[in-house]
Amino acid sequence: MKKILIIGIGAGDPDYLTLQAVKALNRVDVFFLLDKGRTKGKLRDVREEICRRHIEPGRVHRFVEAPSPPRDTQPADYRAAVDELNAAKQAVFERMIADEMKDGETAGILVWGDPMLYDSTIRNVEALVATGRHEIDYEVIPGITAVQALAARHRIPLNRIAEPVALTTGRKIAEGFPADIDSVVVLLDGEDTYRRFADAEAHGDMEIYWGAYLGTPDEILISGKVADVAADIHRRRHEARQRNGWIMDTYLMRKRPDSA
Repeated sequence: MKKILIIGIGAGDPDYLTLQAVKALNRVDVFFLLDKGRTKGKLRDVREEICRRHIEPGRVHRFVEAPSPPRDTQPADYRAAVDELNAAKQAVFERMIADEMKDGETAGILVWGDPMLYDSTIRNVEALVATGRHEIDYEVIPGITAVQALAARHRIPLNRIAEPVALTTGRKIAEGFPADIDSVVVLLDGEDTYRRFADAEAHGDMEIYWGAYLGTPDEILISGKVADVAADIHRRRHEARQRNGWIMDTYLMRKRPDSA
């Protein structure tokens, strides 16, 4: 039997790890890393810093790295493209499990944020177990999401009293703001979709709380009326992406009470 720990490592700050995650790190014999290229080297650096900071001295562990399968950023069929990407990742993980783990060993997969939120690692490991080709057991250790970090860094609650909040993607919010919800957290928005809501006459005076590289030295926070700050967010986001080669950001948009 081989054991896999899917460990949520938070949104960027090595101190965002839970005590459960720290204990899990110290059970791992081999960490599986998917290399996403030189421009995203900081993502690996954070993972390695987490291990340096939280794994007990003398605890023997090793890293195994494989290239992350390329992703089609403009697919004609989004769901089909995601399925193809996950199948490719499953093949990579299966090779690492077969070639880089001994029976009785424990592998760790370090997942940005929390594995349950817009991440396919759980699905990929579950699919490998379902094949029956390997004797695998696995656990999921939760982490602090970008959603939690965003609210903490802006010092706000996500929802108003007795009101719901929705978590969605840029692709979905582009179809329109939910009619019966006044607070929406948007993730995976590569198109700056918040700018569609900058017209106060059409959408009311919506507020936005935006954050990029949350919990890291590169963190950027901007908040205010969408109409007032959308252009600034767009500019800062573009500059940061050009400078770093990648960006991870999220935001909360909320209808003002008088427009809800």
